Amino acid sequence: MLFEYALVFIGAAIPWLEIALVIPLGIIRGLSPFWVMVLAFIGNLITIFPVIIGFDKAKIWYEKRRVKKGKSMADRTKRGRKIWNKYGLPGLAMLGPIVTGTHLAVFIGMSLGAQKQWVVLWMTISIGIWTLIFGIGTIFGLDIFL
Repeated sequence: MLFEYALVFIGAAIPWLEIALVIPLGIIRGLSPFWVMVLAFIGNLITIFPVIIGFDKAKIWYEKRRVKKGKSMADRTKRGRKIWNKYGLPGLAMLGPIVTGTHLAVFIGMSLGAQKQWVVLWMTISIGIWTLIFGIGTIFGLDIFL
């Protein structure tokens, strides 16, 4: 059982799996909803710190890659920029986990000039709220079917 909780933690840390998939799967699997939500929250949250800390290097790498391939902004990046222009960092952070993914939302926010401490604050709030939404939603959703 400890292995399954470790998988929840690791799954939440992997971009594009994240909390939206891991929390419902863990709860449906029969794991404790409390521990699934706690581990998924921590797993997803700690992986944004390397993105924030290593942002400058990642931005240089991303720009070189984009120029080398001759590509314009990816669709997810365009969606992130639209959200940023309309709602700012709070909107990007709140919609990021379901629209672009947490890690890409952090990168987009940083590339658009957000300060690191504000990105950490808003992403923590966002991941916390989405953790509760996915966890409680799954619990109540399961109650409907049982």
